Amino acid sequence: MKTFLKKLNINATKIDSYLKKFLVKKEKSYFLQVPMKYGVFSGGKKFRSSIVISMGKIYGINFKKLIIISAAIECIHSYSLIHDDLPSMDNDDFRRGKLSVHKKFNEYTAILAGNSLLTLAFEILTESDFKASQKNKNELINTLSKCAGYSGLAGGQYFDLTYENKIVSQKNIIEMQKKKTGELFGFCCESVAIMKGLNLKKRKKLKEIGINIGLLFQTVDDLIDHKGKSSIVGKPTGRDKKKGKATLISLWGYKKTLDFAKILKRDICQEIKTYVPKANDLLDSVEFILERKF
Repeated sequence: MKTFLKKLNINATKIDSYLKKFLVKKEKSYFLQVPMKYGVFSGGKKFRSSIVISMGKIYGINFKKLIIISAAIECIHSYSLIHDDLPSMDNDDFRRGKLSVHKKFNEYTAILAGNSLLTLAFEILTESDFKASQKNKNELINTLSKCAGYSGLAGGQYFDLTYENKIVSQKNIIEMQKKKTGELFGFCCESVAIMKGLNLKKRKKLKEIGINIGLLFQTVDDLIDHKGKSSIVGKPTGRDKKKGKATLISLWGYKKTLDFAKILKRDICQEIKTYVPKANDLLDSVEFILERKF
């Protein structure tokens, strides 16, 4: 795990470096850059980016292109976390061991900073230093907008809030988690398929693998919230139960959910071995999900 974490940190540093240089080129007088930077440069694992880079390495995609795509993904992810913490949503005061954006600044600043990071993702993918064909850029933007919007991340967050304190079926919980978390992981894999020019069947399969990786990630997140230590996680744990969140744990209990996660991980690894060549780094990423404590 130490070797894997080292790779995560190296890639995270390169993505942060790209984003910092990108923002420096923009108008410096905009106050919103301060909360935007606070939200996006907050010491996260950038695990989604590790999926992009691992998958891209398999298919021989230029590393700088992968960093740029990863930077866009991290902007989307950071926007979602800023909004997720808002009082009108999950009302969390801490994120990654420090005050959430709305507590550090204020609520309207957090909303606007989140919105700005969302749009920044698409701006990054249109820049001239991203040396991709116009067709690929259009496909990436179209696909990412769907992953982030009402049919993906935003839609999943809506169901997450709507299902609070309700009895929800296994099917609906899994569908919600695939939207809320899985769709962006799906884009991590599908973006490589787009850049490589793979056919629609292969592209769909890679997206499906990514979505299932996201489902595994969310399931483990819920397991960590149930039994993890706040000092390690970087935010209060046990919040899902207090809020009446619809999770597989609330439906099945801890042990059955852990068993589900183990089976899901096994199935994902088998899919990767079947459909993706020379995937050692990607397999390490999936193994790490179940082992992590934060």
